[in-house]
Amino acid sequence: MSLELIGITVLWIFLYGYLIVASIDFGAGFFSYYSVITMKKHIIHKIIERYLSPVWEVTNVFLVFFYIGMIGFFPETARYYGTALLVPGSLAIILLAIRGAYYAFSNYGSKDNKWYMLLYGATGLLIPATLSTVLTISEGGIIVEQNGTIWLDWSKLLGSPYTWSVILLSLVSVLYISAMFLSYYAYRAKDYPAFGILRGYALFWSGPTILASLLVFFAINQQNPEHFRNMINLWWMFGASLLCFLLAVYFLWKKIKLGLAFILVLLQFAFAFFGYGKAHLPYLLFPYISIHENFTNQAMGTALVIAFMAGLVILIPSLFLLMRLFLFDADYVQGKFIKKGD
Repeated sequence: MSLELIGITVLWIFLYGYLIVASIDFGAGFFSYYSVITMKKHIIHKIIERYLSPVWEVTNVFLVFFYIGMIGFFPETARYYGTALLVPGSLAIILLAIRGAYYAFSNYGSKDNKWYMLLYGATGLLIPATLSTVLTISEGGIIVEQNGTIWLDWSKLLGSPYTWSVILLSLVSVLYISAMFLSYYAYRAKDYPAFGILRGYALFWSGPTILASLLVFFAINQQNPEHFRNMINLWWMFGASLLCFLLAVYFLWKKIKLGLAFILVLLQFAFAFFGYGKAHLPYLLFPYISIHENFTNQAMGTALVIAFMAGLVILIPSLFLLMRLFLFDADYVQGKFIKKGD
């Protein structure tokens, strides 16, 4: 495997990690607010808060690694995406700041302010919708370069069916992934009333998720036919993703093997995500940036690969340790370490 492929594979692993961890976080925010307006906060809010308390600080670590690595491995991405993503990127940063402010207020201020909860729930949907526009831009035809000037064609971005199909998929996937995990987490906590509600959410959002996935799959054909043909050649990866989806939903429906069900969800998105990424190669931005032509020099590339693989070696065991000590600790998961009155 070439240095370029190793580099983009490591970056894609970081982005996949962010996809999963952030989806659980964003979906939890929406469900937390939804529980307030449906008068079910007393049932599911505590299980959501118990998950978020130890992990919300590390959610963006994956995104930071990916962002820094992308510019380090492929410097040209800064010039093209930096200009094109000025507006959506700035919006995403503002939304992330609002979300971070909520965590500060929820921990040190008022926990029952509905305006805080509204902002928290709204950012859980707006952030993935904003970030997902990068996928549309990467397919080509959206960024225009004329006379050395790079600009984003907003009419093509907002007028593309692929854009809206990707935004739809990002929204329903966030809710599906989060509900699947929280269902398992509530079951582990033996909080069966919360499990019943969250299980209903997961089953409800499973249908829109697979339909939106199919919509995106065929919308790519209009946006980038070459990418679509490459995806057809990798049909087995997307078939494996569908099989994992069906098994995960079946286990949740039967209320059996819920841990395995969530592992299948991870595999479902891993097959689809890495299949999409492999089919997109060698382009990072069609047709301007290729992993072969726009890779950094060999010395820098080797150093970055070593550094980022070391980062994975540190980060992944740290997350397992975090889950072992907090999330899935027998006492913590049942709320025995939560202060009275919380």
